[in-house]
Amino acid sequence: MSLFRDDGIVLRTQKLGEADRIITLLTRGHGRVRAVARGVRRTKSKFGARLEPFSHVDVQFFARNSELVGRGLPLCTQSETIAAYGSGIVTDYARYTAGTAMLETAERFTDHEGEPAVQQYLLLVGGLRTLSRGEHAPHLVLDAFLLRSLAVNGYAPSFGDCARCGMPGPNRFFSVASGGSVCVDCRVPGSVVPSPQALALLAALLTGDWATADACEARYVREGSGLVSAYLHWHLERGLRSLRYVEK
Repeated sequence: MSLFRDDGIVLRTQKLGEADRIITLLTRGHGRVRAVARGVRRTKSKFGARLEPFSHVDVQFFARNSELVGRGLPLCTQSETIAAYGSGIVTDYARYTAGTAMLETAERFTDHEGEPAVQQYLLLVGGLRTLSRGEHAPHLVLDAFLLRSLAVNGYAPSFGDCARCGMPGPNRFFSVASGGSVCVDCRVPGSVVPSPQALALLAALLTGDWATADACEARYVREGSGLVSAYLHWHLERGLRSLRYVEK
């Protein structure tokens, strides 16, 4: 029997029995972890209020073997709030839907429980912090998070140089199957011709150039979001359920 301690973001919760929940977290040291939290659905439980989606928490786990992720689910025996990002997210529909899509994305990119995914974890913490503070439009924060999640998982798109031959950009065509912008010689069936402004916006979101992103016109923002959604769908092999509710 072993005790483990880690900090993580609550991704989602599921009811278990009459008073318990299964909590899914993305943790710093152990990647995605599912644990049982006893009695958290009782109305007087302060413990349960800390284990809601979007919460950044310091958690103690009790496992019946020497590893946190094993044959049975560990118990979540203690939690302390590091940051309650949900308070700045759940009261605003645009932030809430964008945040929900971010949580689902993080879970999809960490499909093997117990494997550390520190870059994805830090990316999610930063994304939720920015979203909760309202520093930028929620859909821009979401698209930036999606692009950077793709990048840290090895699927970084190109928005300038040709993704196939490396020809310096800007290049006119864009292909999700080829990895982003492609030149006229490398274009494949299904390639699209996005506006230069939309490609510049996506490049800005990927690199953190918020001055450029915040100043972009709404029509190019919508066009860029469509490219991000298509690119994400290609690499995840199926879309995000929550993405359909996001306001554009």
